[in-house]
Amino acid sequence: MHTASTLARVTALAVGIAGVLAVGHVHAAAFQLKENSAKGLGRAFAGSGSAEGDASIIAVNPAGMRQLEGMQVQGDLSAISFSAKFKGNGRKATGQPQTGGDGGDAGMIAPVPAAYFHMPIGEQAHFGVSLTAPFGFKTEYDNGWVGRYSGLKTDLKAIDLGFAASYDVNPYVSFGASVFVEHLTIELSNNIDFGTALAGRVPGYTPGSADGKLTVEGDNNAVGWTVGGLFSPDENTHIGISYRSKVEHKITGGDATFNMPNDSGRTAAILAATQPGQFVSTSGKATLTLPASATFSVTHNVNDRWTVMGDVTRTAWSTAFDKVTIDYASAQADSVLEFGYRDTTFVSLGADYKLSDTVTLRGGIALDQTPTTNAHRDVRVPDTSRKWLSLGVGWTPSANLEYNFGYTHLFTSDPDVRIGPTTNNQGNSLVGKYKVRGDVLAASVNYKF
Repeated sequence: MHTASTLARVTALAVGIAGVLAVGHVHAAAFQLKENSAKGLGRAFAGSGSAEGDASIIAVNPAGMRQLEGMQVQGDLSAISFSAKFKGNGRKATGQPQTGGDGGDAGMIAPVPAAYFHMPIGEQAHFGVSLTAPFGFKTEYDNGWVGRYSGLKTDLKAIDLGFAASYDVNPYVSFGASVFVEHLTIELSNNIDFGTALAGRVPGYTPGSADGKLTVEGDNNAVGWTVGGLFSPDENTHIGISYRSKVEHKITGGDATFNMPNDSGRTAAILAATQPGQFVSTSGKATLTLPASATFSVTHNVNDRWTVMGDVTRTAWSTAFDKVTIDYASAQADSVLEFGYRDTTFVSLGADYKLSDTVTLRGGIALDQTPTTNAHRDVRVPDTSRKWLSLGVGWTPSANLEYNFGYTHLFTSDPDVRIGPTTNNQGNSLVGKYKVRGDVLAASVNYKF
């Protein structure tokens, strides 16, 4: 009865946090998020699939539940500050300079919560529940900015509710697996240059003189899985290997909303007569695949005070996120978003130092490769590779309670953007450079029953 009531409380906590996640928007390396643990953040997520004492291992490597003590619940909250400022210029389809400002700061500050529950089953089995946000980002520019035909608002978030189980073959070998349900929501918008589309054919129209707007929204639920193993050559060394599947979201009930220029219906009437069935609000469908990833993780206890760890994660962006095609139910031509992402590697090294029986200090560094390239980078995800510098501290006031805090500063280069004229942007082009900055602050509490 005690276990059932505890599980009910954890389920209620998960539902509550899901509501908070529904309004959180972030932008990390591309839009893959590692921010699921304050303890992990403090050491740049080194040891994410092998270190002991962090319930976030349930989501990363379910076999690592061997490293958790008894029944426990953990809640984490990360705050990501992301800044993206553009400086450059654009050209109209005629080659003339484009009007508009730089778009302001397209980034934002966003919360990313996570929650975990662990329960041992007998002497060798474990059960876990996790609620995380593995993908998410948002960029939003000022109205009328110079790159408005390439993007105004981009908002994507994925929320995972996972159920994990593992089995300890012996004190040195464990295997685990989890199944998760992922809820994806996405919103994309950009201006449409009807002035260019009608110039030369209809008197009074010139490039940039009649801006409309397209907004595409959709959501989907899909299922994915994670498998892993934890191997301990001795009591001080732990090696974790895990694989997270790709998740294919088939959005079939999306909405595409076309807003016409504010010209008393003139443009709408012309389009209805010359291009019937196009530029009208309709439904649509698209397939968006979030990538698979594999993680190799090592943790070694040097002595009673020092622990060192490292992680390598490879993410298969190229086979999952090359392009996204939006198929409209009307006569509207498909919209094809070319991303051209490449596979990426994340490498981190970290350490814990036990200052006393109640205080632990942490630090870590990481190299985080972006999937974007100069040839394919766009205004929706103006991403760049970055270096991490992380610090953290843990406080354990009692045997049942633990608090952790972590901070990471991201050192980034300034990525270029070169967008040529396409059918999607009505022949407009954009050239410039972004100034990208990022910081992450996190806190967590863990309670053992």
